[in-house]
Amino acid sequence: PVQVVESVGGLVQAGGSLSLSCTASGLTFEDYAIGWFRHAAVNEPEGVSCISWTGGTTYYAASVKGRFTTSRDSAKNTLYLQMNNLKPEDTAVYYCAADFAQYYCSGSWKEYNYWGQGTQVTVSS
Repeated sequence: PVQVVESVGGLVQAGGSLSLSCTASGLTFEDYAIGWFRHAAVNEPEGVSCISWTGGTTYYAASVKGRFTTSRDSAKNTLYLQMNNLKPEDTAVYYCAADFAQYYCSGSWKEYNYWGQGTQVTVSS
């Protein structure tokens, strides 16, 4: 079975930084796009960032562009999300997810097949 696992989030003050990682087993990374999503309260999940493992295509939501960076370590089959200059509105449960797509990645959560359990990120003002 496919298993997607995020690292533990945390509590950080506004302006601070936090890094998340995502690993997955039971799938071949080269066949997938891996994305980060967040879900806060009553809103729909928001696509934060994604990368297609083979094509290298990346996507960033406008709300995080310039502050968040997605990178990958192919040797470790691990995706990272570096979050800098965090704001209180970044507070959410963050999820890592995998979509069977080699050369593009989508910012829409509806495209993704496999999801991690989520991790809480809280930014205090």
